[in-house]
Amino acid sequence: MSRDRLEPGAGTRAAPGADPRDASVTPARQVAYEVVRRVFEEDAYADRAFRSLAGGLDERDRRFAQQLAYGTVRRVRTLDHAIEALGRRPVRKLDPPVRVALRLGAYQLVFAAGVAPHAAANESVELVRRARLERAVAFTNAVMRRLAEGARRLVDALPDGAPAEAALRHSYPDWIAHAWWEEWGRSDALGLMKAQNDAPETVVHVRADSPGEIGGDPVPGIPDARRVTSVDQTWLDRGLARPQSVGSQLAGLAAGVRPGERVLDLCAAPGGKTLQLAETAGEVVAVEMHPGRARELEETLKRYQTANVHVVVADGRELPRQLGTFDRVLVDAPCSGLGVLASRPDLRWRARPLPELQLELVRAGLERLAPGGTLTYAVCTVHRPENEAVVDALGVPIDDLGREWPAFRHPCRPEFLLTLPHVHRTSGFFVARLRP
Repeated sequence: MSRDRLEPGAGTRAAPGADPRDASVTPARQVAYEVVRRVFEEDAYADRAFRSLAGGLDERDRRFAQQLAYGTVRRVRTLDHAIEALGRRPVRKLDPPVRVALRLGAYQLVFAAGVAPHAAANESVELVRRARLERAVAFTNAVMRRLAEGARRLVDALPDGAPAEAALRHSYPDWIAHAWWEEWGRSDALGLMKAQNDAPETVVHVRADSPGEIGGDPVPGIPDARRVTSVDQTWLDRGLARPQSVGSQLAGLAAGVRPGERVLDLCAAPGGKTLQLAETAGEVVAVEMHPGRARELEETLKRYQTANVHVVVADGRELPRQLGTFDRVLVDAPCSGLGVLASRPDLRWRARPLPELQLELVRAGLERLAPGGTLTYAVCTVHRPENEAVVDALGVPIDDLGREWPAFRHPCRPEFLLTLPHVHRTSGFFVARLRP
């Protein structure tokens, strides 16, 4: 079993909401505790909760807090199994602060390398004490001792020979395990599960005139992609580079935009592909349904000094008539997100397939194509009903993208592209280009 390499920072600045007189819980663990609490007790998104809480941490503590919080959210099903087996009490019946503290502690004991067991146990107990649950301190301490003695051995012994077993051991909902088992077989299904329990690689899209300033390792076949160890804030501030996975950049490239063309980006936010399209297009119309996300997109465009993009707040299925037609359309549709579970740790617990919506969006996009134009359909999922089944249902001629990008050719349908986390070291993206 792989262990996440975690190195807790000493940190001297207090975490949000912490009592500065109480130094018994490190700022990083306090932030991780609050993120996990908000995700499971308030249905918050992990990345948004983390951004709102981690501003006061130094860089080392920030990395530790994020790894701890995200890892706990990803592995929560397996952790709860260990807590219930060794704590002999249903997790759902525990007080929320106790539940969160035990999950954090169990994660460090079972999955984290480089964390001292006594530190994980002591601070889990102190988190419960800080929540003013003195009556639960002894219970928490007892369960943490049992977890320290037996949790890793218990988890290591869990089988994964069948979908339901693998879902428990690798911490996924049963339906995802069954879907991947049916579509890919045991070996690839387990590969997908394991790959998306690790933190994703860091890749940036580099502005064409700044590769020398960024450095990093080039990605074969993706000319503006660089693998880097970390993202320098100055790159973002100066618009030199931005985080964007290889799979996402491949989807933008596959749109095949030529200089001067008019392009419709039908589901534009957060804007990585929008910026990518704008580097070549004459004009990009970026459609976003949610006003708040549209405002964030406009702010991103300003930061990167992109002047040839027009943001439209609208439902992609009901486009304003005055938008006219386009040479290229990109439909980066909402989906279950089963290809980006590594970067969105809570998504596996809320994911659902959306093939009906995807079909509606693609049909709306096809109606806006000018004669001779193409529509590129992309989704960040590895799930046949949302991937090739959507394209097949349309009955539209398609380009052979596998011939253009053989390294990312779909293993079963070579006319499509499919990046696989356990094969390509990137997020999972399905890409098809339609030529009606």
